[in-house]
Amino acid sequence: MRVIGLMSGTSYDAADAAAADLSLDGDTLVLAPLGLVSEPWPGELRAALAAALPPAATTMEEVCRLDTRLGRAFASLAVRADAELCGGRADLVASHGQTVHHWAEGGTVHGTLQLGEPAWIAEATGRPVVSGFRTRDVAAGGQGAPLVSLVDVLWLRGRAGVPVALNLGGIANLTVAAGPGSPAAFDTGPANALTDAAVSDLTGGRRGYDEDGALAGRGRTDEALLRRLLDDPYYAQPPPKSTGKERFHLPYLRAALAGHETLPAEDVVATLTRLTARTVADAARSVRATEVFASGGGTRNPVLMAMLRTELGGVPLRRSDELGLPSAAKEAYAFAVLGFLTVHGLAGTLPACTGARHPSVLGSITPGRRGLRLPEPATTAPVRLRLTTD
Repeated sequence: MRVIGLMSGTSYDAADAAAADLSLDGDTLVLAPLGLVSEPWPGELRAALAAALPPAATTMEEVCRLDTRLGRAFASLAVRADAELCGGRADLVASHGQTVHHWAEGGTVHGTLQLGEPAWIAEATGRPVVSGFRTRDVAAGGQGAPLVSLVDVLWLRGRAGVPVALNLGGIANLTVAAGPGSPAAFDTGPANALTDAAVSDLTGGRRGYDEDGALAGRGRTDEALLRRLLDDPYYAQPPPKSTGKERFHLPYLRAALAGHETLPAEDVVATLTRLTARTVADAARSVRATEVFASGGGTRNPVLMAMLRTELGGVPLRRSDELGLPSAAKEAYAFAVLGFLTVHGLAGTLPACTGARHPSVLGSITPGRRGLRLPEPATTAPVRLRLTTD
């Protein structure tokens, strides 16, 4: 089955579409990557998103407009991915959508909201669409995040020691894929969320992120500011846990910077980059990681990666590319896998990772132009993922 996975992360700067040939071979899920296409969100749409996200106020009218505009943008990208990567022969689209709110209080997630109406995608592509992945896990008592943990476990199962998958998006999350205990997964805290907010604010909106770590590379870590940031109780909260830009946003940063107004912009960004590296490394140590495979936009920041290597000490840090999953496309491929599991009647969650009461078949299905014709339900759930170029 040829599946297109659509993903836009918490940095909400672009949408990715990764296509894969997926099949079941006994208890093995076989994934043949077909490639990735990406499109940045138009500046006006990104600005509208930023203006509507917490702690800002918004209206139902604006939510409706964003849901429609995002749905149309995802639809356009899916059409392009089908033509360029699948030769017009895609069977299914799996759309994560754009997270706009993750309602977490006291360690419990009460709800989660992703925009990007799937009907626009189904209408434009003619293909069935699986969407709304996170909500079912939340309804089952889970965090709804990190939702790619099942894919990480299948991917890294069988490696020696305690391999850990790390995603560096707006928020950083890791999955403990193997080892002496049960699998585990959780958000460690901000990856790019606070640095992006700082760069945009300190440059008057001229820059949206610290390209190539240029600002952080010229700055120094301010230890007093770092200690204040590390005092956030989220870091000491036990997993499973999840967070988002509802917590780590510009007003949060401005409050933390009170008393540090004279710090050069470079030092602020360097300190926030160190915060990401420190909290990720602390989380990796807490699970006794023996190797870390990183993916996501943060891997393109050489200063962050260098800081993370330093903070990890002797624990090897590698990109997911070394094991066949392109770091820029890994999450989009993961949602392609989750969509494939859904239409085959297979659960897409691990309760040990999300904290749910039981595994769940994820998402809702929007029929394509030819109606809904699902494959026969699978009788065996996969226990490992094999990558192939066939």
